[in-house]
Amino acid sequence: MVKTNFIDWGLIDYQEAWDQQEAILKLKVDTKLAERELPIESKSVLSNELIFCRHPHVYTLGKSGSLDNLLLNEADLNKAEATFYKINRGGDITYHGPGQLVAYPILDLEQFFTDIHKYLRFLEEAVINTIAHYGIKGGRYEGYTGVWIDADKDSARKICAMGVRCSRWITMHGLALNVNTNLAYFKNIVPCGIDDKDVTSIAREIGYEVNFNEVSNILKNEIAKQFEMNIVNK
Repeated sequence: MVKTNFIDWGLIDYQEAWDQQEAILKLKVDTKLAERELPIESKSVLSNELIFCRHPHVYTLGKSGSLDNLLLNEADLNKAEATFYKINRGGDITYHGPGQLVAYPILDLEQFFTDIHKYLRFLEEAVINTIAHYGIKGGRYEGYTGVWIDADKDSARKICAMGVRCSRWITMHGLALNVNTNLAYFKNIVPCGIDDKDVTSIAREIGYEVNFNEVSNILKNEIAKQFEMNIVNK
């Protein structure tokens, strides 16, 4: 079991959360670089963090994304009370906002496994198991990351987006699970660059809003199971 600190930032501005992630990542990467010539037994055991939060309305565009997938100009963004950032994760454009659960695992994968594809599949599995608690059957859509409903049908719809960055096997960014999300905000973008699929939420799928803290606790436990973490609440 790998000790992992669980931190809940609550509702936090996107830029502030991004800056804090970058600071944590830099500290860990700098430590690895400074100790790269040391024998394994002399190297520091880096801490691992699983951070949950929520953001005010914001659109973020990953390194491989196209600005054409943002359908708003600056005036429209202001009217929607939303902000926009080009960021350093993988993936295309997505939306974050109240009612959505965002998870930022900042993990030293060398303490788990050094396989970024496996890392993404584990995160997906944790989300699939989380929404199963609400009678929702999630799955994967071949060729894309994230969690989908009815992925093999014309009615395919995405319930969880993912985009990560990894440096020296330290991860940042993560996943966004639509819980009680205002899905109208997704109409202002081409979500993840996919223009022929819908976006959904737990609330939409089951017909009523759910307890956000309950979903948070379930997801935390499911991620801990997948990665065999010993969670310590901070």
